Amino acid sequence: MNRQNIPFNQFVMRPLAGWDSKWFLLTAGENTPRNFNSMTVSWGALGFVWGKPLAIVFVRPQRYTRQFIDRYDTFSLCAFPELQRAALEMLGTRSGRDSDKMTACGLTPITLSHIACPGFAEAELILQCRKTYFSDLDPANFLADSIPSNYQGDYHRIYFGEILAADGTEEYRR
Repeated sequence: MNRQNIPFNQFVMRPLAGWDSKWFLLTAGENTPRNFNSMTVSWGALGFVWGKPLAIVFVRPQRYTRQFIDRYDTFSLCAFPELQRAALEMLGTRSGRDSDKMTACGLTPITLSHIACPGFAEAELILQCRKTYFSDLDPANFLADSIPSNYQGDYHRIYFGEILAADGTEEYRR
C-alpha cells in the first residue's frame, strides 16, 4: 500500500464512513507475537479536543483487546480497502483469547514510527494514537430511549487517543 505521512491540516475523511461503512481496525499492545490484539470498531469519532486531534473509540469489557488497551499507552486505528473486508469481519467476531486470529486473518503487522503498537501493511490509513483519557459509560446518563437496547450490562469504556501521526493514501489527503 502506498501510504505517505499526512499533515493534520491536509487530512480528510468523510466523517461517518470510517465507522459506518468501512470500519476501523483497533490494535493495542506492542509489535511482538501474542503481545497485541486487534478488533474491528464501528463506534467512534475523530475530532479536535483539548487542542489536539483525537480519535475516540468504544470497547466493551469482555473484548480481549480491552486488556491490551488498558495495559498499554498507545493504540492504532487502521482503515482498509474493501478487499480486506473478510479479514475485518473475522477480527471482529473471533477472539484472540481463544485463537491466533492475528495469524489467521492474513494481515501483515508493521512497525510504526511513533508508537510500539503495530499497524498493518495492507491498510490505506493508519492513525497512531496515545491514550489521553478514558471513561466508562454510565447508563444513568443515557438521555435517549434507544440507547439501552444496545446493552446487556456490558457498557463500553470510551478511550480518547491523541493522534500523533496519520499515514494514508491520496484518498485521505486534501
